[in-house]
Amino acid sequence: MTVGVRFRTPLLRYFRFQGEPPPLEAYVVVRSQRGLEVGKVRTPPAGKREEGEVVRLATKEDLDKAARLRARAEEALFYLRARLKEEGVAAKALGCDFTLDGGHLTVHYAAEERVNLRRFSRELGERYRARVEFLAEGPREEAQYLGTLGACGMESCCSTWLQGFAQVSIKLARDQQLPLSPEKISGPCGRLLCCLTYEHPVYQELLKGLPRVNARVCTKAGLCGKVQKVHPLKGTVELYLEDGKTLEVPKEDLA
Repeated sequence: MTVGVRFRTPLLRYFRFQGEPPPLEAYVVVRSQRGLEVGKVRTPPAGKREEGEVVRLATKEDLDKAARLRARAEEALFYLRARLKEEGVAAKALGCDFTLDGGHLTVHYAAEERVNLRRFSRELGERYRARVEFLAEGPREEAQYLGTLGACGMESCCSTWLQGFAQVSIKLARDQQLPLSPEKISGPCGRLLCCLTYEHPVYQELLKGLPRVNARVCTKAGLCGKVQKVHPLKGTVELYLEDGKTLEVPKEDLA
């Protein structure tokens, strides 16, 4: 069995445990591929795929050391940002994390094009006496890592609770009759809004029995025209009639 452990981002990683499961909200020391890390237990036991093991409940000494390493990681982040700017490298340093022994430094970064960061890896390794690993993040992961505000005015889902990114297509926006302007349907990351997926199953159900846009249909009263707009929430369609007039018709009145 495993428990879900949260570190810097909302994304949970799962670790096996032996004996009694660690309590929810408890800080634990886990062993991952990088080494020992400190995180918070956020789920009850489950059968998820494991990434390592829970070593122990975190002690006060562990938490104090983790706090000192976070401060050291912040210093490394500001140092790297200054060096990237100084060298004119088109990469954005997002965050740094040390393992609990201070021997492994993970650097998260974003770049629109491929960049060579080997010299900075050597430089950071010598400065902080640690093995340095650079991890490239995409636009959505960047927003998740830094934290942003969504169009709803609340903190974005990806930076609070979202566990992975679903495929989002422009069809979802069309089905929901949303304006197809990128400014209206894109998140702070510049990609299509993840929340388009939340209500889409409801819209799929509402669209059943409604004709597609540009389809030619007739009403039970014998009026015919081309569908120029569909209103799934109202259950109606707008018809452009042969005489040039527009008529909104409930789907029950369609032949």
